[in-house]
Amino acid sequence: MKVKPVNHALAAEKFIEDVAHESFHDERLWDLRQKRDEQMHILPEWQELRTRASQIKEHTLANLPEYLEQFEANAKKNGIHVHWAADGAEHNRIVGEILEKHGAKSLIKSKSMVTEECQMREYLEPRGVTVTETDLGERIQQLDNQMPSHIVVPAVHKLIPDVAKIFAEHYHTDPNDNSAQSLAWQQRLAARPVILSADAGMTGGNFVVAETGSFVVCTNEGNADLSATVPGLHIATIGIERLVPRMADMGVFIRLLSRSALGSPITQYTTHFRGPQKGSEMHVVLVDNGRSHRLGMQDFWTSLKCIRCGACMNTCPVYRRSGGLSYGAVYSGPIGAIIDPTFNERKYSTLPFASTMNGSCTNVCPVKINIHEQLYKWRRVLAEHHELPFVKREIMHMAGKLMGQPKLYRAAINGTEVALSTMPRFVLYNWLNPWGKHRELPHPVKTTFNSWYKKNRLNIQKEREKA
Repeated sequence: MKVKPVNHALAAEKFIEDVAHESFHDERLWDLRQKRDEQMHILPEWQELRTRASQIKEHTLANLPEYLEQFEANAKKNGIHVHWAADGAEHNRIVGEILEKHGAKSLIKSKSMVTEECQMREYLEPRGVTVTETDLGERIQQLDNQMPSHIVVPAVHKLIPDVAKIFAEHYHTDPNDNSAQSLAWQQRLAARPVILSADAGMTGGNFVVAETGSFVVCTNEGNADLSATVPGLHIATIGIERLVPRMADMGVFIRLLSRSALGSPITQYTTHFRGPQKGSEMHVVLVDNGRSHRLGMQDFWTSLKCIRCGACMNTCPVYRRSGGLSYGAVYSGPIGAIIDPTFNERKYSTLPFASTMNGSCTNVCPVKINIHEQLYKWRRVLAEHHELPFVKREIMHMAGKLMGQPKLYRAAINGTEVALSTMPRFVLYNWLNPWGKHRELPHPVKTTFNSWYKKNRLNIQKEREKA
């Protein structure tokens, strides 16, 4: 059965109709963008850090097999079990087998976009494993049966009353509780017994250090540390692109990550995991899931430099006003729009068009991914692969014909004012004109540049030549 493309425009329209949520979402994320800028101006070496981070990532990706093998060898020396997963299905099978071997029926986990990508919860729960998210935002989304809507702040689209309603349903708390602090405390009370009794814990990994065979997890709630250390079994699921060669490189990325994500100098917890605790067991699952294929894509391989800070999402006017869930994917916003089509080109064919191409995403990216240029290149690829909707395809075809013939184009411009003044609205505003669904068509300028040039420059030039 042919997969239907995500209807981002329709989902965004529904989100925008809820003024309270849309306004809060826009303002909250723009506030994060402004805080990021404040941090940027504090550090005179900010641009140098970005350049260095980009260079480190590009060097690592260019030598990825060697650094992966170096990490594996050093991690094993540290007592870590290293597993390789070619795709999401293999990742889930590996995790399931580890849990089954230890008789684990309850798994607590901190934030991990890779496990969302692999749909791990959906795989484990029918097999009798209870998976509990310990990150506050991720837990809210889990209870509401929704994907994360943001890489860093997964429930940012929700208001306090939304959370109070969810907690009342699942934790039997006051549905009218209007205090963020009180709701956070309720989650703490609900989570602690689960954490203390869990059979296994899982984390992601922000960075993997080849030199030391260790990995680094950055959080603000401390839940990752609890997930990793309280149970006797720790599983870390990490994408193969999260590598850096040396521990010294961490000085660059740690300074950039939280400043870019939240506008704070550093995360509350920056934990280096080098091996299992005494009497416990540690596993690292390195996940490919299309990353090697993307590494071979000439125009799109640099998207693998992403450190998942969400800065591009915080600045994007389309994402801020449409919400992350409208993208219909684990990764949303500008970075999602260039990553998601590598997973399923048809399903996510609409996402590269969810952009104004203003370039702000590229400007704030701490590792200098040329996001807006990749959005344009994806549009071209999708057009070549005939993945554009019929209306868009035909409109673009007609526009290409029109703009490719200067005389016809100028005649059309000259006749536009007459058309707008005399034609019935149903002729101008219909399903063939999605632009006009929410906007009035602009009236053309009285004097085009071409007519102005002929009058003020070309005629004068001809007179001079005659003289």
